[in-house]
Amino acid sequence: MMRIEKEPWEAVLAHALATYPEECCGALLGRMEAGAKRVTRALALENVSPAPRRFHYEVRQEDLLAAARQAHQQGLRLVGIYHSHPDRDAYFSETDLKNSTPWYSFLVVSVRNGAFDHARCWLPNREQTGAEPEELIPET
Repeated sequence: MMRIEKEPWEAVLAHALATYPEECCGALLGRMEAGAKRVTRALALENVSPAPRRFHYEVRQEDLLAAARQAHQQGLRLVGIYHSHPDRDAYFSETDLKNSTPWYSFLVVSVRNGAFDHARCWLPNREQTGAEPEELIPET
């Protein structure tokens, strides 16, 4: 389960809307509480994909490492990665699966016609052959 506090939830949505019609991406920082992830901070990262950014995102490894260091300095940890799907559902694509890591949750935000539509969270398996839905509880 992933709980996202109000401020980081609003930051993720604002980032997804600001980058529409391209995909945004970022890091979710937080902690484990009673077996669930609690996101207390969202950190926007640059989408550096050389492919059309309307359909792809790519995070620089050094940006992800910097986010993990920043989380550690704040007594938090990197618990997930988010990205948006412009004018598409919040599914976990084959590309997402191929580029995933099994120790992070993956939040996908659907933005349709420039407005938030829905979001889903995914947990890839260790073999990166599939991903299961993870319960998502945004605090609004």
